[in-house]
Amino acid sequence: MSHEEFPTDRPAVVTCGLPYANGDLHVGHLRTYVGGDVYARALETLGQETAFVSGSDMHGTPVAVNADKEGVSPEEFALEWHETYKETFPQFDIEFDNYGHTHDETNTETTKEIVRELAANGHIYEKEIMVAYDPIEDQHLPDRYVEGTCPYCGETARGDECDDGCQRHLEPGEIEDPVSSITGNPAEYHERTHKFFEVSEFEEYLTDFLDRLEGTSNAQNQPREWIESGLQDWCITRDLDWGIDYPDDAADADDDDADDLVLYVWVDAPIEYISSTKQYTDRVGSDVYDWEQPWKEDGEIVHVIGRDIIQHHAVFWPAMLNGAGYIEPRAIMASGFVTLGGKGFSTSRDRAVWADEYLDEGFHPDLLRYYLATNGGFQQDVDFSWDKFRDRVNTELVGTLGNFVYRSLLFAARNYGGAPDATVSEAVDDRISEAVADFESAINDYSIRKAGNAAIDLAGFGNEYIQRNEPWKLTDDDPEQAEQVIYDCVQLSKALAVLFQPVAPETCDRLWSQLGEDGNVADATVAVAREAPQGEFDEPDELFDKIEAERVEELNEKLDQRVADATDDEPEADATDVDDTDETMTDDTTDDTDTQAADLETLTEERISFEDFQELDIRVGEIIDAEGVEDADKLAKLQVDIGHEERQLVAGIKQLHDLDSLPGTRVIIVANLEKAELFGVESNGMLLAAGEEADLLTTHGDAAVGTRIQ
Repeated sequence: MSHEEFPTDRPAVVTCGLPYANGDLHVGHLRTYVGGDVYARALETLGQETAFVSGSDMHGTPVAVNADKEGVSPEEFALEWHETYKETFPQFDIEFDNYGHTHDETNTETTKEIVRELAANGHIYEKEIMVAYDPIEDQHLPDRYVEGTCPYCGETARGDECDDGCQRHLEPGEIEDPVSSITGNPAEYHERTHKFFEVSEFEEYLTDFLDRLEGTSNAQNQPREWIESGLQDWCITRDLDWGIDYPDDAADADDDDADDLVLYVWVDAPIEYISSTKQYTDRVGSDVYDWEQPWKEDGEIVHVIGRDIIQHHAVFWPAMLNGAGYIEPRAIMASGFVTLGGKGFSTSRDRAVWADEYLDEGFHPDLLRYYLATNGGFQQDVDFSWDKFRDRVNTELVGTLGNFVYRSLLFAARNYGGAPDATVSEAVDDRISEAVADFESAINDYSIRKAGNAAIDLAGFGNEYIQRNEPWKLTDDDPEQAEQVIYDCVQLSKALAVLFQPVAPETCDRLWSQLGEDGNVADATVAVAREAPQGEFDEPDELFDKIEAERVEELNEKLDQRVADATDDEPEADATDVDDTDETMTDDTTDDTDTQAADLETLTEERISFEDFQELDIRVGEIIDAEGVEDADKLAKLQVDIGHEERQLVAGIKQLHDLDSLPGTRVIIVANLEKAELFGVESNGMLLAAGEEADLLTTHGDAAVGTRIQ
C-alpha cells in the first residue's frame, strides 16, 4: 500500500458523489450512499477521526430546463429536491456530518477562490471555440441543450459526454450534426470565447497520482487509458444563466464574454466536498474538526462515487486540487450499477425500485443496507430482485446472525439474568480477534462487502459453537461449563454489535441496548468488541423478521408490471425529450443504460456436431482466491474449487474486476482444456466470461460446485 493503514493520526474525509437535484432517489442511487455511509462508520469504528460529507448538485442544464417546464426558477426547483434528499437519506440511516448544496454561499465563494487560484497559477487560459447555437430561438446551447453524433464512435451523444457509446468526455463544439435538445431545431456553430483549464500540463502528475491512488481497481485503471490517449484541456465555462458566475477578477480585462459565462457544473460540484467540510467545521468548531487539515495540510480523503464519473474524479478533480494547492484524494471507490433484469434503472420511464417505495412497503432500512453493501464486490454491477433480497435476509440476517443472537441472549436472560459470571474462553476470544482483523483488513482494502461478511461469518461461528456445546443440556450435568458457553455467546453478541454496526446501525443499536450496554454502539471502536459484557439484561426481542414467500410474490408482480410497462412504452429517441438525469455525481443515474447496445460480433456460420460439444467438460466452480499475475497488466491467477479438486486458472480479468471481491463467486469453467503457461504461471482450464467487460458467467440457480453443464 502507498499509505499508512487506517486508522491514522490524520483526519479523514469521506465523500459521496452529489445527487443531481432533479428527481426522486431509487435503490440504484442508494448503493453509493449506503456504501459511503458504511465506509465512514467503519473508519470511525477503527478509531479514525472522520467527517462524512456530501450535498446536492444544484446546477447544470436539466435543472434549468425542467424548472422552466414547471414555471419556477431553477433555484426554487433545485432547492425543493435538495430538501427531499435531506429528508430521505436519514431514513436509510445515511447520516452525513454535513449535507450542503452547490448553490449556497460557502460553495459559491470557495469555487471562485479556487478558480482565482488556478488562474493566478497560470492554469487557465481563454480560447475561441465553436458553440452550438439555435438560430430560430436565438440562443446558445450549452451542455445537454445540444445532441448529435459522437465524433469518436459515431453513437448518439448528449451534451459533453457520449453516454450511449464510448463514454468519452466531449468538449463544446465536438458533437457532429448538432440539434437543439429543447426545440429539435438544427443547430449551428458560432465562435465564442471560453475559459480552459490546462489539464494537459498535469499529465505527469496524474500518472504518478494514479500509481498512489487506492480504492477500487476500476478507478485506478480506467483513467490510465484516457491519459495514455492524450489529455485534452478542459473547457470550464458555459453560456448559461444558471450556475456560479466566472469570477470577474479572474477574467481578462478585455474579455467581453466573461460576464456572460457561468462555470461548468463539474467545476463547482466536486468543490462542494470542500465546502461541505467547511460547513461542518463552522458548526462544530475547529477544535473538534478542522477542515483545513485534510484538504490543505495532511489528511485522508476518500471519494465514494458511481463508476460513470470516474474520469471527473480521477483526472479533472485531482488536477484542479493540485493546481490550486490542495491535498489529493487518498482513495476513490467507484461502484457498479444496479440493474433490473439486466437492464439499467430508468428514472424517466419508472423502471426502478424507488427509495420511498421501499420504505412504504414497511421494510427496515438495515435490510437494504445489508443487501446493497454485501451483494457482490463494490465495483461490480448487481441485479436487484425481491427474491434475492428475501433469500439474503432470511438466510443470513434472520437465520444466521439474528438466530444466534436471539437464542443466546434469551437463554442468558432466562437462566442467568444476563451474562453469567465467567470470562471469555481463549478459543472464542481468538475467533473474535480474527473477526476484528478481517474487519480491519476489509476497510483497508476498501471492501465493504468483506467488512459486512466479517460479522456474518462470526455469527456463523457462534451458531456452530452454541449448537455443538448444547448449553441447555449442560445446565444440570455441568453448570459451570454451561455458564462458560453462554458467557462466550454473550461476548460474541457484543462483538457482533460492534462489527456489524456500520452496515446495520439501528439494529445494532437495539442489540446494544438488549445487552444492557451503556451509550450508543456507534461510539464503540473495535477494541470494545473484546471487552467484557456489562452483565444484566432482560429477555431480548428478535432482531429481524422473516420475509414470507407470499410477500415477495406480490412485490414481484408489482415490479414485473412496472418493468413491462416501461419496456412497452419505451419511446424512440426524441431530440425534444430532455432526460431528467443529465450527468450527476452519483452512480446509476444515467438513464437508458439498457439502450447502450454493444456492437455484436457476427455469428459464426460454421457449425459443430453435438458430439463435439459433448467433448467439452464445462463445470460450475467457485473462486477461492484471486490475485494479479506479476508484471502482467491484464492477467489474474485464480484458485477455483470445481468439486473434485481445486484448479489454478489464469484469466484476463485483472483490470475489469475487483479481485479481492471474487472469492466466493460461482463461475463457469472449461475443465478439459489443455494446460497452458502464461507469464510463467500454469493455467489448468478456462474461465468463461461475456463481452469486453468480462462479465463472469454463472448459474441462475443453486447448482453445486462441480456440477457439469449439460
